[in-house]
Amino acid sequence: MKIAILVNESTMDRCTGKGCFNAFYQKIDAFQDYDSEIELIGFTHIGGDLERKISKLIDNGVEVVHLSSCLRAKYLEYENLAHHLAKHFKVVGYTHGSQKGKTRDAIYLDKVNGIHSKDSL
Repeated sequence: MKIAILVNESTMDRCTGKGCFNAFYQKIDAFQDYDSEIELIGFTHIGGDLERKISKLIDNGVEVVHLSSCLRAKYLEYENLAHHLAKHFKVVGYTHGSQKGKTRDAIYLDKVNGIHSKDSL
């Protein structure tokens, strides 16, 4: 399964991505329930031309987009972004740490904008 991780643009000014990459490669936290091989196709922030980035992810066969834990915590339009991305991908609303955030829980959406269980990954 091909996945991408989208992160908060301002966080990238000071973050190396270690938490996201650690969770991905160790298959922990948001990546623990994948029952098949996963391939990281993209790791980028949401700034710039997001629609072009989405198009490139589609062209490269991405099936699931993970919204980073920092995006969930700091991006005011987190839910709207998740629903926008769900037009093209399954969306998992965190990468590392707890599914329960300080201000909001992780969102899970399937490609047709319906909520799905993390068990369907």
